[in-house]
Amino acid sequence: MEKLGEEGPNLPRPFADVVRGKIRELRISFGSNHYRFLYFFFGKKVIITHGFSKKSDRIPVGEIERAEQSMRDFLQRHERGEIEL
Repeated sequence: MEKLGEEGPNLPRPFADVVRGKIRELRISFGSNHYRFLYFFFGKKVIITHGFSKKSDRIPVGEIERAEQSMRDFLQRHERGEIEL
């Protein structure tokens, strides 16, 4: 998380990667356990949608769709003034 804060959108693989559209992944491993945090940028802010334990080579489509829905919800709520940053 610290590296993401320092380098922002320039954080390279293997630490981060673009998943689809504006959704990106932060990649963290502890031994044989692999974790992913899906996020997007809102200006200079990082908005983390959720995290999960990765069990296969590919990110499950449901996790990507969940992140996209969270991003849409966030943007709509921000536009209505329900979220202030």
